[in-house]
Amino acid sequence: MTRMLKYLSASSVLALTVLGANPALAAGTAAGTDITNNVTVNFEVGGNAQTAEAASDTFKVDRKVNLTVSEVGTTTTSVSPNQQDAVTSFTVQNTSNATLDFALSAAQGAAIHGGTDNFDVTGLTVFVESGATPGYQPAEDTATFINALAADGTATVYIIGDIPVTQVTDDVAGVVLTATAHESTSAALDALVTQTAGADDSAVVDTVFADTAGETDANRDGAHSAGDDFTVLAADVTVSKISTVISDPFNGTTNPKAIPGAVVEYCITVSNASGGADATNVEITDTLPANLTYDSGFGILLNGTITGSVPSHTCNADGAAGGSFTAGDVTGTIATVASGAARTLVFRATVD
Repeated sequence: MTRMLKYLSASSVLALTVLGANPALAAGTAAGTDITNNVTVNFEVGGNAQTAEAASDTFKVDRKVNLTVSEVGTTTTSVSPNQQDAVTSFTVQNTSNATLDFALSAAQGAAIHGGTDNFDVTGLTVFVESGATPGYQPAEDTATFINALAADGTATVYIIGDIPVTQVTDDVAGVVLTATAHESTSAALDALVTQTAGADDSAVVDTVFADTAGETDANRDGAHSAGDDFTVLAADVTVSKISTVISDPFNGTTNPKAIPGAVVEYCITVSNASGGADATNVEITDTLPANLTYDSGFGILLNGTITGSVPSHTCNADGAAGGSFTAGDVTGTIATVASGAARTLVFRATVD
């Protein structure tokens, strides 16, 4: 920028007064602001005051493009196998000195919070928080780019994806969110911001990239990125089934045998290994085989316990009455089998 000062020659005493610019915001003085500096020179000749001389200089504040993408929180996002629309959250802060749009993209990434990335989240999409209701709301949060984010403004962004059903506890999938600066002149996503080449022009607003390198983007590229990861917490469920002869028509309950007329008790045990997630809404269906008649008098006992460990265990038959027998199927639902626990369904049948 050209600076001009009118030079004055005299035998004199000079007094200079400079008028400064406006105070800056956190992101800096707004791009396009005119900054004018005025100078006044008072002087004397032969001890007599002369007419003051003045000069001024005006330039426009250029645009500094800067942004920061950050994950929300400092821990991994726990998910379950076959979870649809798993959500992890980020913020995008516009630390530029101008209002900008930001394009958003999601990609697979590296593990951030420990472990090794070993699977991909499917169907990755990105949505922006609308502000109407906190947290991701599919019906509300439908924008796929950030429109007109003011200087110093922050927006919340969600990466959404599906977890494959085959994943197990401690599997990790990394994801990366990248935001890229665009012009902001309409309700649509406007043109990509470009950096000004060549010398500064004080009469126009030039653009300078000031962003640092993020998770996957480069230094001063008009973009920034950050990562997060999904860690699977699965239930490791196994099922065992044992039968015990309770009585027969000849021996009664003393050393009974599985002859016609004998009563047989079935115990179905659902075990959930330690270190994983609770198994919920555990639905059990057992189709009664031919040559057995369901014992409706005994009914079905649900959510019972065992003594010992599968397979060397004893069924305690201490559950609560429930379940149903319909069209040859014994069914029952156990609300929760906690991690490290085992629960049972017990019923009886008579050998035909």
